[in-house]
Amino acid sequence: MVYRLCKEGENRPDSNGWRLKLYKLIFESYSPYGKYFDVALIAAIVLSVIVVMLDSVHSISSVHHEKLYMAELIFTALFTIEYFLRIISVKSKVRYATSFFGVIDLLAIIPTYFSMLLPGSQYLLIIRVLRLLRIFRVLKLVQYLSEAEILVQALKDSSKKITVFTFTVMNLVIILGSIMYVIEGEQNGFTSIPRSIFWAVTTLTTVGYGDLVPVTPLGQAMASVVMLLGYSIIAVPTGIITHSIINRSMDAMPVEIAEEMKDVAVNIVCHNCGLLGHDTDAYYCKYCGAKL
Repeated sequence: MVYRLCKEGENRPDSNGWRLKLYKLIFESYSPYGKYFDVALIAAIVLSVIVVMLDSVHSISSVHHEKLYMAELIFTALFTIEYFLRIISVKSKVRYATSFFGVIDLLAIIPTYFSMLLPGSQYLLIIRVLRLLRIFRVLKLVQYLSEAEILVQALKDSSKKITVFTFTVMNLVIILGSIMYVIEGEQNGFTSIPRSIFWAVTTLTTVGYGDLVPVTPLGQAMASVVMLLGYSIIAVPTGIITHSIINRSMDAMPVEIAEEMKDVAVNIVCHNCGLLGHDTDAYYCKYCGAKL
């Protein structure tokens, strides 16, 4: 989706008047003025994000809050004007407003106005950092976004398997947490099944905050099993997504190269040098000559 939205000209106005000139200035970076506009926009985005981060530091905010707040209002005013200029210049207002960048552009200015009613919400302006994705267009890196498309499609392909895996893990941590609640009990900090499930999640994912620790020998033995089980479970989603990425990458390859790669058995390991990637009909290692 991101790659499609980065294509230039698909929402260009039909007329040759001022709207087209405005569109070229804002959306097209190959013209000198368009490139200057994009560079200035990226600089403004970076500076506005820095202002938001500095305002969250108490030692800085206590001294310079008024200046930082004024700077934020100026950036918000500029981005608001820019947003409406984008809406005016495009052919389909709804298409831009509901696109990825259109939504991000709107979210980049809303928190400041919300902060007038809900203090503290201005820190959500950090979402402006997503606007830096436009740098792909400015630096002529749009072709690399096709790789992002492969990654997105791979995640979609593996979504059902990941869902089943997640459901299985959820059931597992519920069972493990309940068992640990029975073994350790409230006297050792496992005051409820939900709290014990939290311990199971942190232990199974190898995070291990250490705020809840089994004390009894049986509980420690159970924890050891859960820790070892966590290492094997972590590898499952990685393998699922990697397999999907490989399949999508091969689909994007030229047919000749993809057919050649299918004839390579990457799981055949040479016992002499330990390298992979031998042909399916190979009897000897292509690297060291040892018999496979």
